[in-house]
Amino acid sequence: MSQQAAALQNYNNELVKCMEDLCSKREELNRQITQEEEEKDRLQHDVRVLTEKLSRVNESLAHRLAARANFDQTIAETQAAYTKILESSHSLLSVLKQETGNLSKATEPRRKDH
Repeated sequence: MSQQAAALQNYNNELVKCMEDLCSKREELNRQITQEEEEKDRLQHDVRVLTEKLSRVNESLAHRLAARANFDQTIAETQAAYTKILESSHSLLSVLKQETGNLSKATEPRRKDH
């Protein structure tokens, strides 16, 4: 019976050692889980911060794009109006030169033809 008691003691010692190993492995795994959960929380926070920042940048960009479109439209309209002014000025100058020429001819003294 002492042999059975010794075997039982060996089994018990091995069982205790295996349980201690399992507990140790579980504690290590639990430590890793805690680290990864903390990292996950940090990453989720970073994602929230970046998402909010992206939203603000998108809003700002949309306003700036709209403002630029307004500038482009105003510039195009102004350039078109200025071109019309230049064309009108050119036409006015041509008419004025023609009328000046006509008036000059009308005011020249007439020559007497012999």
